[in-house]
Parts: sequence; C-alpha cells; structure tokens
Amino acid sequence: MSEWIEIGTIVAAQGLYGEVRVYPDSDFPERFIEPGKRWLLFPNKKEPEPIEFLGGRYIPGKGLYAVEIEGVEDREGAEALRGCKLFVEKGSRPYLEPDEFYVQDLFGMEVFNQLTGEILGKVSAIIPAGNDLLEVELNQTQPESAAAETEQPETVSVEVEHKDSRRKKRKTPRVKQPQTKKVLIPFVKEIVPIVDLEKGRIEILPPFGLLD
Repeated sequence: MSEWIEIGTIVAAQGLYGEVRVYPDSDFPERFIEPGKRWLLFPNKKEPEPIEFLGGRYIPGKGLYAVEIEGVEDREGAEALRGCKLFVEKGSRPYLEPDEFYVQDLFGMEVFNQLTGEILGKVSAIIPAGNDLLEVELNQTQPESAAAETEQPETVSVEVEHKDSRRKKRKTPRVKQPQTKKVLIPFVKEIVPIVDLEKGRIEILPPFGLLD
C-alpha cells in the first residue's frame, strides 16, 4: 500500500440519498469537497478500487465531511460502505508550505533530546488537537534493579500433569515484562524545532516535566 495515501474512513450514512459521512485523516478539505477519482478499500480486501466523488461538504461541529459517491443512491448503499478506507494516489500530494508535514511521514521517526543528544524513542501516533500532539513511545531503560530481576526471575509453584497421571510441583520462572511508556509532545516549533525527514530524525526541546 506504499503507493497510496489514506485520507479518511467512512463512518456512517448521511441522510437518505446515498451520502456518506467521512472521518478525515487529511488536513486538505479539497480531498473531500472536490469531485474526482478516489480509491476505496473494503475491510476484507487487500487492494483499493477506484470510485468517483461527485462532491462533498463539511459538517459544522462534527469534524466530518458528507460526501456523495457515484453509484451510491440510497441509505442502504451508503451503510454498506461503513468502515471502508479512502485513499488517493501518492503522486497527487498537494504542495506543502515550509514546516508542514504529512502525518504518515512522521510515524516511526526517531526523537532526540536536542539538549543532551539522547535518543528518547519513536513517534507512534499523531493526535489531532488545537496543536497536534506527537505520541512518542519511549525507549525502555533498564535500571540495575530491573536487570537483577531479569537475571533472577521470580518463580512460582505450578502443578504439571505428567504422562503417568501423577501430579508434581515444580518451579516455573515468571519474568516481569517492562511496560512501554508513552508521552505526548506538543507539535509546535518552540518544542519541536527540527524535523529532518531525510534522516528520519526529530529533535525536541522538552519543557521541565514533559518527559516525567
């Protein structure tokens, strides 16, 4: 699917005459308002198929778009598209201004503390907000005490049934799995001064307490 850009998801029917409601994954309104070819992926399919948008409009207060699709003429037909993903071809990306980025290009980028040079983790999600938030999955650090636990795992007694039908108790190690920690970074120039797509590197200037 590397040749496609996901722009939204059909979440419901809109009215009685075949319009669908689309939750956008794109900041470009023209993706949903302007007529033209889009691509539709059903949940049980691997490849999208071409469809024709006849037009669309923004639904105030909902954060959704109502879109008319060629050949979908009633509510039943619209409901059949619930859960489908919408795509455009990657080559049709609109021009971006400086310091604008496509969301999907940020996923997996490594995040560094600009003050210390320390690698903090990787971008795992983008959360839309007044100012978008980068969700960063922090690298797991293992203090000495945790390392000791790994070397000498906790043991618990469990009963094991052997082939001779006799039950015996034996010690089975139970290793504690480290929990992944995530933090939210406001995606603003003051905190995220450098986004280097070519190097896959983001540098941040975290305010006090942001990473705690």
